[in-house]
Amino acid sequence: MSEEKNENANNAEAECTHDCSTCSLNCSSKEKTSLLEPLNQYSRVGKAIAVVSGKGGVGKSLVSCLVATELSRRNQKVAIMDADITGPSVPKAFGLSGLCEQAPLGGIMPMKTKTGIEVMSVNLLLEDVETPVVWRGPVIAGTVKQFWTDVVWGDVDTMVIDCPPGTGDVPLTIFQSIKLDGIIIVTSPQDLVSLIVKKAVNMAKLMNVPIIGIVENMSYVKCPDCGKEIKIYGDSKTDEVAAQFGIPVLARIPIDPKLTALCDKGLMELFENDYINGVADAIEAQPSVGGKNN
Repeated sequence: MSEEKNENANNAEAECTHDCSTCSLNCSSKEKTSLLEPLNQYSRVGKAIAVVSGKGGVGKSLVSCLVATELSRRNQKVAIMDADITGPSVPKAFGLSGLCEQAPLGGIMPMKTKTGIEVMSVNLLLEDVETPVVWRGPVIAGTVKQFWTDVVWGDVDTMVIDCPPGTGDVPLTIFQSIKLDGIIIVTSPQDLVSLIVKKAVNMAKLMNVPIIGIVENMSYVKCPDCGKEIKIYGDSKTDEVAAQFGIPVLARIPIDPKLTALCDKGLMELFENDYINGVADAIEAQPSVGGKNN
């Protein structure tokens, strides 16, 4: 009988998704309580969407800012959680500086962009933004949790979470602590695309989080004289990999000097193009998993 119990336990653990909040298996590693963190009591978030990638340098923060801007233009109340603690860049793109204020009833107030997008980033909590964040993984993960539990977000339709690259402590913390409605995977058209996407897809499946689609950044450069699209990284592999996993390609963003210049000047919200419309459409159509209201 003891051997049978051990075999059943081993089978259960082999099927483990590491998301005990949705798990019906009875295994030795099952958590007694949910790992989900409570949202700040003065906040409501309709949808929480994470922007992720299997590696750095592919433009997650750019995509996060573009998505938030487009959703805001559609009359949504939007927030961005800059969860890339050691490499925050969202405030710079929106021209935000200074320190966030304490909320009257406790907690921290996010800073608002010119068009009303709420932003929380570690750079808005530091006296000197050039000071490096030299923290251990658990401290960084704890800070991200506090962005969810201690920031007074108010009434938000969609929260965009800009995750750090890879599958380490912070992405894992976000996947476990926040009931996500879906993720957007950002990649580039290089041969590395397969590795980038597979890492993100496998983590999402392991954590039982819906995948909304893929965004290919740095897809091409458009010649300013003739308008020809030049694929500086060669032919894209994104469609092939997306088909392999049954995931839609939602957008292809070119290398655009105008967009880069606006980000450098903190004027992201002035950018006008339809690069990201397909992503915004997909997020609006994505059903909410609920459970984020206090």
